[in-house]
Amino acid sequence: RLFAHWEAVARTHRVSLPPDMAGPIAQMVRHSQAREPVPYVSLSQHGKCEEAAYEERQYPAGKWACVTMGEPMYEQSISMSFMKLMRYICKENSAGCHLGMTVPVLNEIHLTKEGTELEREVLTAYYLPGAFQQNPPVPMDPEIHITERAPLRVLTRVFYGMTTEETILREISLFWELLGPTDTVLRETYIVASYENPSIPQRRNEIWFICQA
Repeated sequence: RLFAHWEAVARTHRVSLPPDMAGPIAQMVRHSQAREPVPYVSLSQHGKCEEAAYEERQYPAGKWACVTMGEPMYEQSISMSFMKLMRYICKENSAGCHLGMTVPVLNEIHLTKEGTELEREVLTAYYLPGAFQQNPPVPMDPEIHITERAPLRVLTRVFYGMTTEETILREISLFWELLGPTDTVLRETYIVASYENPSIPQRRNEIWFICQA
C-alpha cells in the first residue's frame, strides 16, 4: 500500500517509481520523525503585524551530497534526484547504513536571462548529518557528488504546496515585490528549500534569495 501511494505521488510529478525504491521508501517512513535540521543562525526577521514576512539567515560551510538533473519539468528533475539521494541515505553508501534525514533539502535553480522561465538543470543537495560531516560515506551512485559548500547568507520566505515551475516563478515575483529594488541579492540564481516529502500536498517550502558575497 505504501509503495502504491508513492507510485501515485510520482505520477503527479510525471515520473515512474522503480520497484527498487520500495526499500528506501519503507526506511524513510520508519525514520520520518528523526530529522536533523541544517544548522543556521537567524540574523533578522522582517514583517508586518507580528507576522514574519521574511527572515535573513546565515548557514555555515558544510558537506552536502549533490545531484544535478535536467529533465523537461522542474518536479521531474527534483523527483529523480531525490530518489538517487534516498538510495544513498538508506544504504547505498560506503558505510552500508542508514545515514539519517536532514531538512531542508535544497534545490538550486537558475532563471533564463529574460527571467520568465527556469533553466533545465536543477542541483538538489542533501546536508550530511553532523555525525558524517567530517568523514562522509562515499556514494555508490557516480552521479552523486559530495561537495563542501561555502557559507551562505540568504533571505528566506515560506510558502506551502506543490513546487512547480509556475508556483516557483510566482513566489520569486512576490518576494521581489516585498523587497523592492535592491542589488544585495542575486537575480538569476535562487534556492527552493523543501522540508517535507513530496507525498504531503500542502508541504512546507521556502524560497531563498542568495545575498551577494
